[in-house]
Amino acid sequence: MHVYSLDDQVPTGHSPWLAPDAAVIGRVTMGSDVSIWFGAVLRGDNDDIRIGSRTNIQDGAIVHADPGFPVDIGEGCTIGHRAIVHGCTIGEGCLIGMGAILLNGAVIGAHSVVGAGAIVLEGRIYPERSLIVGAPAKAIRTLAPADDINLDAAAATYVSNAARFRRGLRVTEMVEDA
Repeated sequence: MHVYSLDDQVPTGHSPWLAPDAAVIGRVTMGSDVSIWFGAVLRGDNDDIRIGSRTNIQDGAIVHADPGFPVDIGEGCTIGHRAIVHGCTIGEGCLIGMGAILLNGAVIGAHSVVGAGAIVLEGRIYPERSLIVGAPAKAIRTLAPADDINLDAAAATYVSNAARFRRGLRVTEMVEDA
């Protein structure tokens, strides 16, 4: 893992699991049971990044804050592979799909889903329980409280995965096939 201070700003967290090649830089605060996966970058060089407890930032995702546009990701969120979260707010219990892009000033209400590949434009605000898809992204329906089970399960799976990787991940040599 690569954890960097910048201008005396040091990342903080409650024992997060960080993949060996994840990069966490500057003004980043992480709650408990946070996991930052392979190739993910959290760059708090221009403003604050706050990651809520039980949130996972998956492989290749980028989280970056612009001046005046901090990033605030709520508890129990899943940020999918290669998503870009840039200067925005994500409420608790959200799932941000693979390859989605969220731009400065966007607000995603709690318990919402942003579909894979969606592009959330600057300053767009979506209410709680929104299903948000497309490029540019639009809310197409309201999610039911019963959908929370799936969102909670996604976050819980990554809490378990982080514990497994903390216990069992080791650098090794490749074994040649016979």
